[in-house]
Amino acid sequence: MELTPSAHRDTFPRDQLPPSEQWPRLLPLPLDPPVPPEPRLAGPLNCAAELLDRTAERFGPDRPVFRTGTGEVWSYGELRERVDRIAHALTSDLGVVPGNRVLLRGPTTPWLAACWLAVLKAGAVAVTVLAQQRPPELAAMCEIARVSHALCDVRSMDDLVDARVPGLRITAYGGDGADDLLRLTEARTGPYTAVETAPDDVALIAFTSGTTGRPKGCMHFHRDVLAVADTFSRQVLRPEPGDLFAGSPPLGFTFGLGGLVIFPMRAGASALLLEQARPKELLAAIAEHRVSVLFTAPTAYRVMLDELDTRPYDISSLRRCVSAGENLPAATWHSWHERTGLRLINGIGATELLHIFISAADEAIRPGTTGVPVPGWQACVVDRSGAPVPDGEPGLLAVRGPVGCRYLADPRQREYVRDGWNLTGDTYVREPDGYFRYVARADDMIISAGYNIPGPEVEDILLAHPDVREAAVVGRPDEIRGQIVAAYVVLRDGVERGEETTRDLREFVGARLVPYKRPRAIVFLDALPRTPTGKLQRFLLRGEVVGEAVSEDPVRQGLQ
Repeated sequence: MELTPSAHRDTFPRDQLPPSEQWPRLLPLPLDPPVPPEPRLAGPLNCAAELLDRTAERFGPDRPVFRTGTGEVWSYGELRERVDRIAHALTSDLGVVPGNRVLLRGPTTPWLAACWLAVLKAGAVAVTVLAQQRPPELAAMCEIARVSHALCDVRSMDDLVDARVPGLRITAYGGDGADDLLRLTEARTGPYTAVETAPDDVALIAFTSGTTGRPKGCMHFHRDVLAVADTFSRQVLRPEPGDLFAGSPPLGFTFGLGGLVIFPMRAGASALLLEQARPKELLAAIAEHRVSVLFTAPTAYRVMLDELDTRPYDISSLRRCVSAGENLPAATWHSWHERTGLRLINGIGATELLHIFISAADEAIRPGTTGVPVPGWQACVVDRSGAPVPDGEPGLLAVRGPVGCRYLADPRQREYVRDGWNLTGDTYVREPDGYFRYVARADDMIISAGYNIPGPEVEDILLAHPDVREAAVVGRPDEIRGQIVAAYVVLRDGVERGEETTRDLREFVGARLVPYKRPRAIVFLDALPRTPTGKLQRFLLRGEVVGEAVSEDPVRQGLQ
């Protein structure tokens, strides 16, 4: 694919793009009905200017854009003034030039969002990381992306300093030092004219939140940022200007960046940015601030259900609830619907593809499935050679759309992109009616005595048991069967972790699935190991790094 002339003076991002023959096939945005304002694919396009300046022009500068848990409210006009001041400081005081990579780190606040917009408006490349990431992780990402500058919440400075990144210029914000970013902006007034970046100039580098291996930097263009808003958000979520968004994913996680910044701003809506967004805090915030659109993970919805049973939070303001980050069990969907009357919008996305590409909303939702390709996206199920498999049979999920995987100088590009399709690493089944049903991560399939057993299928059954709060199922090496099904379970408060509970859980699964899928080992935990973004770390369970009480199935005879 031929790229348009770049506005980047620092050419590193474009120089590190994969060769064009390794790109996935990109599809045009669906323009029927037309997307207002229609995204430009030729000529200058700065997504920060589109999200902020154009939205303020369309809806007025006094419309609220960001709120905080303490009651602070920023309007679009106030945000634009602060973003412009930061952009002036970046270029005039800190020496940032278009194409430089600027790392952003801190809790979820309006100032972090303002820094993200300012970096993009200045033509630089935003590298937003998680506030929980440790010095070795930060050092690796800075090395891979050749980060030259960092804007960091003063409360999150220590680990970044301890990463000891050579040549990295770190500027704190929110402190009282003379060189604090917000102090620098005091002298910088007046509008900032956004750099006229090309639609295919790199806007951000998002690092995968994988649990093992060297992190992969995923490069996304200015047009990609608008594309995810104009596909999933506009076509499936369908936000309204009066909506108030909230959620648990941080802005260093593309699920959170979309749900808390890109989507509300593209629609002229607002977002409640919470520094602490655990389930109980989310419920309190929904009730206090009248949140209408919620983004969080399946586990959080389950915990919120438990909280709703103990305290009557008023969540009647909610009208849209999005679940992503991991598979949504059908039992969780039904429980949430029965308790709230709301239909969870399930979705699968990937850092490589920026946001959700398979989903369904309203009457189109079918519990137990992820949904259908979002308008503008295509999906199919293939075998390991890339050949399509028949409907009803499991295979690898392949997708393509207006956004595609472009790893930053990483040989794993050849593994993720094949024959123009993005292979997400998920095993799926396409039903005859076109709905896609999640089976497992491709590397999470358990093979026991010749049987293929999807761990999530067993998890769904365990989660339907009234005593189970969380469950994870993995394969454990076994001399006889190759692997056995091992279940890691978090019980509800007050439930005994003894043999009686173990027997009850095993019988519960055995009554609903074929015998060979029944867990032959059950481990009770206080909590499942997760990444800072909430993803389950199955490799820790496979390695038996965690564990409290293990109960082995005494039945060892036969293969049933």
